[in-house]
Amino acid sequence: MKKQLYLFLFLVPLVTMAQNIDRSKAPSPGKAPIIQVGNPVKFTLANGLQVFVVKNTKLPKVSATLALDYDGFVEGDKAGVAQMAGQLLKRGTTTKSKAQLDEAIEFLGGTMSTSSQSASVSSLKGNFPSLLGLLSEVVLQPALAPEELEKIRKQTLSGIESSKDDPDAISGNVVKKLVYGANHPFGEMMTTKTVNQVAIADVKSFLSTYWIPNVAYLIFVGDIEPATAKALAEKSFGNWKRGTAIKQNFAKPNKPSQTYVAIVDRPASVQSVVAIASTVDLYPGSTNDIAGSVMNNILGGGFSGRLFANLREKYAFTYGAYSSLSPSRQVGIFQAEASVRNEKTDSAVQELLREINIIRNEQVGETELSRMKNYLSGGFARSLENPATIANFALNIARNNLPADYYQKYLTNLAAVDAAKVQNAAKLFLNTNQMHIVIVGNAKQISKGLEKYGPLKYFDIEGNEVAAPTEVKADASLTPAVLMEKAIAAIGSKEALSNIKDVQLNGTANLMGQSLQMQQTIVMPGNAVTTMSMGSMAIMKQSVVDGKYSVAQQGMEMPITDDLKEGLDASATLVPEQLFLTKGYGLKIVGAEKVDGKDAIDVEVTTPSKKVSHRFYDAKTFLLVKTSKSEEVPGRGTMTQQQYFNEYKTVNGYIEFTIYLIHKKAIPRDGFF
Repeated sequence: MKKQLYLFLFLVPLVTMAQNIDRSKAPSPGKAPIIQVGNPVKFTLANGLQVFVVKNTKLPKVSATLALDYDGFVEGDKAGVAQMAGQLLKRGTTTKSKAQLDEAIEFLGGTMSTSSQSASVSSLKGNFPSLLGLLSEVVLQPALAPEELEKIRKQTLSGIESSKDDPDAISGNVVKKLVYGANHPFGEMMTTKTVNQVAIADVKSFLSTYWIPNVAYLIFVGDIEPATAKALAEKSFGNWKRGTAIKQNFAKPNKPSQTYVAIVDRPASVQSVVAIASTVDLYPGSTNDIAGSVMNNILGGGFSGRLFANLREKYAFTYGAYSSLSPSRQVGIFQAEASVRNEKTDSAVQELLREINIIRNEQVGETELSRMKNYLSGGFARSLENPATIANFALNIARNNLPADYYQKYLTNLAAVDAAKVQNAAKLFLNTNQMHIVIVGNAKQISKGLEKYGPLKYFDIEGNEVAAPTEVKADASLTPAVLMEKAIAAIGSKEALSNIKDVQLNGTANLMGQSLQMQQTIVMPGNAVTTMSMGSMAIMKQSVVDGKYSVAQQGMEMPITDDLKEGLDASATLVPEQLFLTKGYGLKIVGAEKVDGKDAIDVEVTTPSKKVSHRFYDAKTFLLVKTSKSEEVPGRGTMTQQQYFNEYKTVNGYIEFTIYLIHKKAIPRDGFF
């Protein structure tokens, strides 16, 4: 009984204390702590290579990254040499072919990557010394084989061609060129011309000029002792010879005297890619760096940003709208962007500018500010769980000459950001009177009304100013049937086409690192077999033979629908236009537009099952230059597939096209995917 009484007396104060707590109010935040960020072990080799070691024994793995301390490269009329040089490094050494090098890396269970400014490896602890030796070979003894450069050139040119039909890629290239200028390293653009001018001598010159140890860092992260890392660094890179560092101090780009609208006409677009951008005087670790980050995240840093809430949630103009504010030792950049339906382009620009002006002219509320600072502090704390974060912090401090305790005091400095500092950052970095508004879209549909934001200017996909597009009109006297006959004649005479009895087409494609082989055999009239395989495994086979249809995917027969029959019939003809004239297709000339800078006639083709697609024919030669078709994809809206046909030439009396590009792009429906 005595013990029970003591227990009761002990509980009374606790109950009384609980009753005095006002649970309707959130507790006041405590003082931001000074974070104890671990410091890596640091040392410098005799050749100037700075080495950081972050030991972490949670997993028996080690990674190493060699990073060069450059902001960018002046490439001029050979833009692309840096990227191509970075890729070429991993294409063999003086003692190993590319195949042998790849096999050696795979045997060690490791990974290796190279770029214009870095090279990295990762593997289990036991195999790491051997893997680092391979990295040393790649960096210090690269083969730089001309035949490998040609393979890289081909891949790079293919990427450039593909990007010509990617509105996001076009926007990114044009924004950089207009904001920074064509002569600034940040504004240079790879083109077919510049890539074709890169020779093996240029690659060697680039590597000998920029890849030197006294402007490089070697970062070890993982289960490795500092003494072991030092010995490996000395063994692998101690003989790397010092060089003369290139001092980088690029001319500062000029802001436009007034905001203007730059339109890149893309007639095929059913949506516009809108970007509003400007250079900013924001340097890593500067006084306004953290306040600027808070300001940008409130404006458009993610799903909780004002731009997202406005353009997506309120108006349903787009799937997402975002902004970024990037510091740089040379010159920073601010950018706000969204992809919107054509008819909402004007409204989207208006709302983007309105939100930028609001955060510039009005202080943010305390609730919104506190929520964002909590979000950023939480992200910072979570990042410390990754040992690579400590290495990155040390690298940033060294590269940007930051105070040694910059990251230790990050949370304290973040907590000190108030509404006045956020507004001050917005006023410093956001001036809607001196911005580039870049829009990639159908000029005919979007240009009206945009002049109220500033003078309208027109640019091509490489950022060169051009004249305003003129409306293209199809010849009113041209009928669909006549156009089909002209398209057939452009391919070859009826007599020549009738002499063709069978054709075999072979092709390859790369998908997620896997090679796909395609073979199609056409036997006239009206028979075709198409197979697609990966190695020895058949992925798909479809055929129409003597009027019998079959489609199998991974060995399983698929039900035959009218749509499949129409597709198989089309695959079994050399010239689809012949099919259009004889099999009940609907044909209608609906207009004309520019395709690759040339006038093209737009023909709407309706299949017997009422599927609609568009085919574009050169207005002078009547050769097919483009096809386009759209279909609904559940949960993703409309998927548009476009094919471009070019580089026609005569071979043995027939006209052949040698390149076609396929591009698929999800288009938002009612503002959402």
